[in-house]
Amino acid sequence: MRFTTVCLLSFLFLFSCTNKTQVLTGNTAKAKNIILLIGDGMGLAQVSTSYYFGTEPSQFSRFKHIGLHINTPVGAKITDSASGATAFSTGYKSYNAAIGVDGDTTSRETILEWADKRGMANGVVSTSTVTHATPASFYAHVKHRNLHEEIAEQFVNSVVDYTAGGGAKYFENRSDNKNYLDTLKSKGVTVGRELPKTSTLIPGQRYTYLLAPDSMPSARWGQRGDFLPKATKQAIDFLSKNDKGFFLMVEGSQIDWGGHANDDWYIVSEVRDFNRVLKEAMDFAEKDGNTLVVVTADHETGGYALSAAEVFGKRDYRAIKPTFSTGGHTASLIPVFAYGPGAEAFMGVYQNNDIFGKMKQAFGLK
Repeated sequence: MRFTTVCLLSFLFLFSCTNKTQVLTGNTAKAKNIILLIGDGMGLAQVSTSYYFGTEPSQFSRFKHIGLHINTPVGAKITDSASGATAFSTGYKSYNAAIGVDGDTTSRETILEWADKRGMANGVVSTSTVTHATPASFYAHVKHRNLHEEIAEQFVNSVVDYTAGGGAKYFENRSDNKNYLDTLKSKGVTVGRELPKTSTLIPGQRYTYLLAPDSMPSARWGQRGDFLPKATKQAIDFLSKNDKGFFLMVEGSQIDWGGHANDDWYIVSEVRDFNRVLKEAMDFAEKDGNTLVVVTADHETGGYALSAAEVFGKRDYRAIKPTFSTGGHTASLIPVFAYGPGAEAFMGVYQNNDIFGKMKQAFGLK
């Protein structure tokens, strides 16, 4: 009996030590790089289309750490993209339309700016204009999302190393007749109208690619081509040359627009495109081993549901007929998918602005 008791106590002691070591290792693992992928307007039903209507395997199956965020803004129950992205980028809840400022319109430092202070590289890629609510919230600080020209001016003086998206008109066809593309060039920034070969990008330099006067075309019928996955891969390849690491935000902007339009094909096409972006990020992260990938949305749009089809007035559970309950945003909780160092922190249910702190913790920032 005594021998059995000693053996049992020894086993429990060793098991306890082993578990303690694992916990400490999990808590102290730091990410060298973070890739934040935002599917604007993408709720769980939109994610589900990648399984039911996808042409390629859904990349969401590659994530094992999944959580939910609550996205109420200041002064309302339902968020817009500006306050939602500002919560991610700064860690502060704010009012709808706020860009990089808190509820009192005080500018708050973003995760991208934090990364730059550490000598890290950073980038922003979007299928909207680069001055749109989500991308702007990572480098600009203005009281209202509609101040595109002011946001463009702040972009010129920002610390973004790689940018790709639309919105050239806010830099060159302005009401003040200024040409901020010329200003960017005078600062040594390479400005282009199409993506170049990645091999031509020089580490330590800044690159801005504005491929459309306004937003990029949609993904329906191949109108946008492979811009988003290609720009994502190029950004990763370029930014990863920095020995200190990088932060990259990529937005699939137009999932949201499909929801506003109650256009099922628009949503499915954009999610398919976003799925290819996930593949680029996950392939890199799995090979690299030091990269945290976080996938989420600012809010859900359209009250989108994958409902049963109706045949002769009766529900047919053998077929799906997507339906909508609104042309606006909803208050649904939003899924968060994480992979890599620090991914465990993204499990559970938490506020959207907690994502900032979780990314910061993964970077080892205080």
